[in-house]
Amino acid sequence: MSRTASDSRIVFSVSELNASVRQLLEHSYGLLWVEGEISNLARPRSGHMYFSLKDGDAQVRAALFRGKARLMRTPLADGDQVRVRARVSLYAARGDYQLIVEHVEPAGDGALRRAFEQLKAKLDAEGLFAAERKRALPAAPARIGVITSATGAAIRDVLSVVSRRFPLGAVRVYPVPVQGDAAPPAIVKALARASERADCDVLLLVRGGGSLEDLWAFNDENVARAIVASRIPVVSGVGHEVDVTIADFAADVRAATPSAAAELVCPDLGARAQALPRLAEQLNRRMAQRLHHARQQLAGLDARLARQHPRRRLEVPMQRLDVAEQRLHRALRQHIEQARLRLATLTRRLHLASPQRQLTAQQSAHDARERRLGQAMRRRLEQADRRLANAGRGLHAVSPLQTLERGYAIARDDHNHVVRSADTVNAGDSIQVVLARGRLDCEVREIHTDLGAGIT
Repeated sequence: MSRTASDSRIVFSVSELNASVRQLLEHSYGLLWVEGEISNLARPRSGHMYFSLKDGDAQVRAALFRGKARLMRTPLADGDQVRVRARVSLYAARGDYQLIVEHVEPAGDGALRRAFEQLKAKLDAEGLFAAERKRALPAAPARIGVITSATGAAIRDVLSVVSRRFPLGAVRVYPVPVQGDAAPPAIVKALARASERADCDVLLLVRGGGSLEDLWAFNDENVARAIVASRIPVVSGVGHEVDVTIADFAADVRAATPSAAAELVCPDLGARAQALPRLAEQLNRRMAQRLHHARQQLAGLDARLARQHPRRRLEVPMQRLDVAEQRLHRALRQHIEQARLRLATLTRRLHLASPQRQLTAQQSAHDARERRLGQAMRRRLEQADRRLANAGRGLHAVSPLQTLERGYAIARDDHNHVVRSADTVNAGDSIQVVLARGRLDCEVREIHTDLGAGIT
């Protein structure tokens, strides 16, 4: 870039202009997705790939360099409808803008891939793929359940591995379609049936390789949940090593292929049988070493026992025991003599104190108190009898029974309430009349509210 001497105009060279435009394109767009049809595909000896992407109205050049081209699983061809992830750039030598392709996938696979990633994220967030949920496989399963097509190559591969590595294991086949709309519900049903029967130690969910659409039955949400719900450990072996499905994440163990799944659950009896002589030799050698070491330890303990004979070690404690016994006898005799002296002293003091005289005085005082108590009790009882008689006479004077004896009666209504006024009952009511002796059930015929009515 330079300026002319006559004016202030900026002049670019072609290289400078193309370099500036290239930087502008690359910084403005970054990575983006472009979908179109491949045309003019070229594969030079360098290993790079060059082609055009076009639709009905336009086209753009694209370059897929060797490092990325080697990662392609499916070869490209003119007329393929693809979706590419690319950077926008400029080929400065010709001044053509182009796409530098990082990744290519069939256009149909793109939608499936997005659905795959969305379902994977959802189930992962729910914890279905958590490592702590995975169960260990049995070391030597007595029966192996295989969920796959009964006529596919996968079942033949599994049976071949089982017969070669572990002929003791039995195989139960749960035939299901492994492709198409009918496959997911059939797989779910087979998993549930195998779990309910519980006659297998492990389940293999397998099928051979194929495109993303071919393997889509193993990306079904219901299949993933059925794998997690199975009470039997599940090993998935779907497609080839590069194929990854939702079932692989949900399974307890993922194997690269059906054969690899069978090898995971089948111990190699042939290899174990060949290893037995070597293991026996190692066991004998280690047992000999352990016995030699034990003999050395025993010899050392015998030597220590000889140096520290128990009889010699017991001589000093036994002598100390004899001395202690003699001291105990002397102390016991002294203690008995002192006890005899104290007993004699206490006997003399007891005789001088004459407890019999104290008992006689106490007996006299007790007799006097007993006489006073008897007199006081008789007086209290006489007073109580008099108060009780007075109270009885007063109570008898106000007793309803005494009133009844004088000729009066008590009337009660149906609710056992005392009738105190004539206006609390009605003609035709039933009342009870309690007399001094007996009771009358009566019916009210007339009511007189004047006080003098009926009193004679």
